Amino acid sequence: MASFPEIYVLRHGETEWNAQDRLQGVLNAPLTPLGRAQAQRQAVILQQVDLSGLRVLCSPQGRAVETAAIAVAGQVPQIHTDVGLREIGVGDWAGAYRQDLIDSKKISEAEARNLMLYDRAPNGEGLMALERRCRCFLETLQGPAILITHGITSRMIRAIATGQGRDAAGEIGGGQGVVYHVKNSVQKRLE
Repeated sequence: MASFPEIYVLRHGETEWNAQDRLQGVLNAPLTPLGRAQAQRQAVILQQVDLSGLRVLCSPQGRAVETAAIAVAGQVPQIHTDVGLREIGVGDWAGAYRQDLIDSKKISEAEARNLMLYDRAPNGEGLMALERRCRCFLETLQGPAILITHGITSRMIRAIATGQGRDAAGEIGGGQGVVYHVKNSVQKRLE
């Protein structure tokens, strides 16, 4: 099993599209007031952590950048963006409402909340490609870091960093407004 540097992983705060149950993928929607409050909660959590020596890497997508600006404001000298942290591509379904996909019988009710949805998206990235991208990102990580990313990408990164792999991504836990700490293959949820 590969050993990866210590990481703190944050998912961006709630966006307008999260609240509307729309798939975002590479598209972007701004944070809601709740999303900004969730990012502020992450800032409070990180204030209890010694961040010296940690590099901050963020998805270049607007919702992650907006979250990073709140969550690490005044605590780190610089935030770097990295395309390896972008959200999984959902292809033709980018911007789609989950309910519309269910109503049109493109997915079932059960699939709407299952990670397999991301393998079904026409012209999407798929979970296997996401796993390769996240593994490559972790293998090139040059030391302890704070990672600000997205729901599915966060799950995949943590599933790999804990040694469980792609199959565990659906069960590893998620959430906005929390911070996950992974060190020596052990994940802890900080609230």
